[in-house]
Amino acid sequence: MPYAIMRFEKRKGGPASAIEKHHERKKEQYASNPDVDTKRSHLNYHLIQPRHKYYAEIQSRIERAQRENPKCKVRKDSVKFIDTIVTATPEYLAHLLPEQVRRYFERALDFFKKEVGESNIFSAVVHMDERNPHMHLCFVPLTKDNRLSAKEVIGGRDKLVEWQDKFHDHMASEFPELERGQSAAVTRRKHIPTWLYKQSHRLTDEMKQIRTELEQIGTLNAKRQKEKILKLLEQWYPQVNAFEAKLKPYDEQIQILRQNALIERRGAERAQWEQHQEHLDKMSLIYELQECRDFIDSIPQDLREQLKEHYEAQLKQTQEQQFRHCGGNQHA
Repeated sequence: MPYAIMRFEKRKGGPASAIEKHHERKKEQYASNPDVDTKRSHLNYHLIQPRHKYYAEIQSRIERAQRENPKCKVRKDSVKFIDTIVTATPEYLAHLLPEQVRRYFERALDFFKKEVGESNIFSAVVHMDERNPHMHLCFVPLTKDNRLSAKEVIGGRDKLVEWQDKFHDHMASEFPELERGQSAAVTRRKHIPTWLYKQSHRLTDEMKQIRTELEQIGTLNAKRQKEKILKLLEQWYPQVNAFEAKLKPYDEQIQILRQNALIERRGAERAQWEQHQEHLDKMSLIYELQECRDFIDSIPQDLREQLKEHYEAQLKQTQEQQFRHCGGNQHA
């Protein structure tokens, strides 16, 4: 089933230069995004061409708003622009003629001109040099009375559902074959909490530390180094198992993330995601846990057997303590 797809990413201004390099194809190589085929980059085109660098475009709009409304405040943590990606189901766009693809994105641009104000949009570029055509559209979230407020313009989770509904209705009026996917509000899918992403990153960082220690095992320090590593593993390994158990209630969401992996990565390159913690890479929940499991399999067999033996002994001891505690409560 074909779907119209739209994603927002709130940006605080710092990544403007890096995002500009990606969107405007100002880099010679894109190692972190193998989908980019630079031999086809000449097929890309602008529907709105930025006249200046992204940072200057953003600042000029904010300064204009401040002149017209002295109450327009800009804090250090203010969201200064919205990086939007617009696309559709790959199979759907693959069957359209080039002029129909262009019309699809022109139609989408018309939607944003109406919703956020044409003067607030400073770039709209269509990428035809990746697997699935898509448009990067950037705008400054200014209200009608010239206040900088992403919260008011974009809104929270409930308003995002409204955005998706309006976007679908707008696109389907010209492309009636497009269908509206069910929102989280309808399917009652659980929201994946941020702390799970943070825990995923922490476990991966600790894994890298242990891997570094493994690489330092030598002939002279083997025994002492392995003892050090085993202590680290004995703390880390149970946390990996506990983390995997905590992910179980979110299986449906994780599968959706897996299906949308390609779309989620196109908003910015991996280096940009890592620089901005407010945009924790959602796909980490899939990849980082698997990376931890692969690492466990790669641990030298003698260490792995000691780790497993220690873990099972600890597990047995915990179960016995819980059993005694429950028994004591029953007799009380």
